[in-house]
Amino acid sequence: MNHKRIAVVGGGAAGLMAAIAAAEGGGQVTLLEPNDRLGKKLNITGKGRCNVTNNTDIEGLLANIPRNGKFLYSAFNRFNSADVMAFFEKLGVPLKTERGNRVFPVSDSAFDISAALERRLKALKVQVLRDRASALKIEDGAVCGVVGERGRYSAQAVVLATGGVSYPATGSTGDGHRMAAEAGHTVTPLQGSLVPLQGIIAAGIPCVRLQGLSLRNVSLTVFENDKKIYTDFGELLFTHFGISGPTVLSASCHLKGDGCRLVLDLKPALEGEKLEARILRDLEQYQNRSMENALVDLLPRSMIPVVLRRLDISPEMQANSLTKQKRRALVELLKAFPIDITGKRPVSEAIITSGGVKVSEIDPKTMESKLVAGLHFAGEVIDCDAYTGGFNLQIAWATAYAAGMAVG
Repeated sequence: MNHKRIAVVGGGAAGLMAAIAAAEGGGQVTLLEPNDRLGKKLNITGKGRCNVTNNTDIEGLLANIPRNGKFLYSAFNRFNSADVMAFFEKLGVPLKTERGNRVFPVSDSAFDISAALERRLKALKVQVLRDRASALKIEDGAVCGVVGERGRYSAQAVVLATGGVSYPATGSTGDGHRMAAEAGHTVTPLQGSLVPLQGIIAAGIPCVRLQGLSLRNVSLTVFENDKKIYTDFGELLFTHFGISGPTVLSASCHLKGDGCRLVLDLKPALEGEKLEARILRDLEQYQNRSMENALVDLLPRSMIPVVLRRLDISPEMQANSLTKQKRRALVELLKAFPIDITGKRPVSEAIITSGGVKVSEIDPKTMESKLVAGLHFAGEVIDCDAYTGGFNLQIAWATAYAAGMAVG
């Protein structure tokens, strides 16, 4: 045992992993966390199921990190998704892999993950203190402790794992970014990532008209000033303010300014001609019905009035009265249903924070500051974020493991 005194600031996913790795290396670890419960944000991830990681190789991980992925190459080499899965199974949490290679506890309970981490902390005799860190103690270019609201804690190494600024109710208040900046680090602009989007259906129809409608197996394309910047396939949800759901959250990572439009292909399995033939069959089958009742096999009931209004077709019109021109316009709309984006929801509603401590100022192998000796970073406080699917937790585990092993 080296009895090196180590302070880990933050009791979320990254902080818990960093404390465990440091203690396993023989360090004398103190974990500072102001919340009554450790892993508060961890417990609500994946809708309470905890998407632990993504069961893919390193290249697969990096392909899902739109910014600063190369910085994580070393950390992923040391602690990849297979290592994460083995780590939790060794702690007694059976895992399963679902669609999209998403990994969850067999129990579908995030609390099993946080409880396993807490048990490991206790076994390693990590001291957990309920205190909020307010400042770093730095002397002669090296960190020497942490100042908390309830006390001062001397340390030969400090791991900042305070999270970002999303979900502030879980304790992510941006304190880590402030402390990093006070230590001389550059903090890139902070904004919400994996965040729902505000918008209107083009032609001024509010999305609230479709509130609660969930669509599966749709293709989504993002255009910024008429330039295609992102495509995805999967699920989305209409809300009172706009749209949400897995494909929308991932799309939000790519939106930088105004002038964005999402275009949905509501029938991606059918080419234009086949879709028109399908519509013709429906119109013939229901030729004596009104248009709002003739499309029930083609579209969700709540979507029909919106589509008809968008095409300026009367809902009461008989199906056999629809012109060829309007029928083709219907095909075009179903293959390219437009939503104009008016903005992102507040960062407080984001799953993850985009921005953070600049990666060029951090050693990618040890997560140690290049400016302050003994200061390390882990998790969301670093300027790295990814798409949905377990990739952000994988970043937390890998950077925390690298930092914890280095200080321990």
